[in-house]
Amino acid sequence: MRLTVFGASGGTGTQLVRQALGAGHEVTAVARRSSRLSFDEHPLLSVIRADVRSPDAIGPAVAGRDAVLSALGSGSARTPTDVCAAGVRSIVRAMADTGTRRLVAVSASGAFIDDGDGPVTRLIVKPLLQRVLRHPFADMRAMEEEIRGTGLAWTIVRPPRLIDGPRTGRYRTSLNRNVRGGLTLSRADLADCILSRLDDPAVLSAVVCVGN
Repeated sequence: MRLTVFGASGGTGTQLVRQALGAGHEVTAVARRSSRLSFDEHPLLSVIRADVRSPDAIGPAVAGRDAVLSALGSGSARTPTDVCAAGVRSIVRAMADTGTRRLVAVSASGAFIDDGDGPVTRLIVKPLLQRVLRHPFADMRAMEEEIRGTGLAWTIVRPPRLIDGPRTGRYRTSLNRNVRGGLTLSRADLADCILSRLDDPAVLSAVVCVGN
């Protein structure tokens, strides 16, 4: 497949790029001009330095792609931010302009409480977490609303707290509800989850929750 990865310089974006290349996909990695990229040159890899908030600037990165993956991360927890929402809004416009249809975006399960959560998580852990991370979580919720309002073939992936660690393939997923007890996940396993479901019709217009 021909894939574009936004947020390619971040932990999840780096894993997406590396694993996609390892699986034989053609990858366009998009990052800010000031970002450092931690993967080596590869014959299937191209890098575009562009401002994700500019649909015209990122248009060439999404044109002709089979799927666009957003691993954008929110800014500081201390101040309001719209990194994810504004970035995805621009990506959606660029996709509409170029006719690209498949979008997968990384969100956060901590921003949402539902019946998939256990009592302690639902009543204590997440309310406290949402108070501390209210700004990035508000950005994630706004991003999800942007995506849901499109006519794209979208999937939102909600991981728990992300950690560094190997790709194990030993994780649980649930459609449209949180994974009970899934409190952490390696970025490598998150990337594995995303890439393994790119052509799965069951996850279209759906939220994939994932956790250990």
